[in-house]
Amino acid sequence: MCDSFCVRRPGGMLFAKSSDRPVDEAQVLEVLDRRPGDGTVTATHVAVPDAPSALVVGSRPTWMWGCEHGVNEHRLAVGNEKVFTVDDPRAAPVALLGMDLVRLVLERARTADQAVDVLADLLDRHGQGGSGEQHADEPYWSSFLVVDPDGGWVVETSGRTWVAQPVGAGAAISNRLTLRTAWTRSSADVASGADWDDRRAPRVPTGIADHRLAATSACVARGGAEVGPAQAVAALRDHGTGPWGAPDGSGEQAPQAVPAGVGDGWRGVTVCMHVRDLQATTASMVTDLPADPDAPLRTWASLGTPCTGVFLPVAVLGPPGGAEAVVPPVLSQAGAWDLSRQLSRAVEVPGDAGAEALATVRAAIARFEAEVWAEADLLWEEGAPVERWHTMARHWSAELTETLPELVGLVEP
Repeated sequence: MCDSFCVRRPGGMLFAKSSDRPVDEAQVLEVLDRRPGDGTVTATHVAVPDAPSALVVGSRPTWMWGCEHGVNEHRLAVGNEKVFTVDDPRAAPVALLGMDLVRLVLERARTADQAVDVLADLLDRHGQGGSGEQHADEPYWSSFLVVDPDGGWVVETSGRTWVAQPVGAGAAISNRLTLRTAWTRSSADVASGADWDDRRAPRVPTGIADHRLAATSACVARGGAEVGPAQAVAALRDHGTGPWGAPDGSGEQAPQAVPAGVGDGWRGVTVCMHVRDLQATTASMVTDLPADPDAPLRTWASLGTPCTGVFLPVAVLGPPGGAEAVVPPVLSQAGAWDLSRQLSRAVEVPGDAGAEALATVRAAIARFEAEVWAEADLLWEEGAPVERWHTMARHWSAELTETLPELVGLVEP
């Protein structure tokens, strides 16, 4: 499970993704350094020929080589989703995971157009295959959202076969096929004018994705003039009745109770995922991709479910080839992820007790985020040097490291 969306804004694009994974699987945000591209690189299950790589900030399940989502120094952002088609992924040999493809595309591509080329080449040469979960045999195909400051593509795959459609003013994807006949690029084995929806697995209900897709699509439909990073974060915190919880504390609604289970028609499977016998959101990212090369590349990332997660600023400073990335250390620590998991579970209590716990957590997080985001905005506006960013990132990490166990103790039954 996952949800991704993008919105065209004045002067660039905005990208957002929440990663839904097995409920106890830690995920961390890391700076992935450049490689010269000699020899081979060992992905999660297989080794493939290496290539020169860009600097990447990527969110990675700790057992996996690949990334759920990320952004590179060229201002390219990529995320993927699990999709179900008529082709059986269990019949495919072990190969690259969708998450491996996310990382490889971020490492090798500079633009969204080039990202589609790289993805197509990797699928053709190596294919998809192997389990996407550590403790279960769960192979699957992926769809992808690739976005740069000028636009992007939705790419949906089934094995080595794929189609792609431009994002236009914006797009949202979830755990189902969405493209029909309006795709404009494809692998050679797709007939001209074919309806891609014919590939959809008829026995898998689309309801598992439809409610979430409606929520993120509504955010996209508002348009880039009204959707900034704070509104994207609010959309990622959706519990089924609308976005809320913007970083300035002025969310469009009060904190919504965590859904109790899957519910009728999959209504409990929300953008901010809490279904403990199914999956939960384990990490999220929002990144602002400006077309102006002198404007800062701004990113915010959180651990755990977005409703109880704190979105901390992440900076990528300098021109491509010489850029440096500053990730608050707490976002790279599996122990911090575990505290975020505990906090998420503490608000998953039925009835008034859970709603009150969530409201308590949200009030504290809103204050924390408002202060940190304001500090980061000043750093970006001033063009602060990387040393100052590292100082602030360490400070934010220390504050959050102290705050998380306090919040857990405050609301844990």
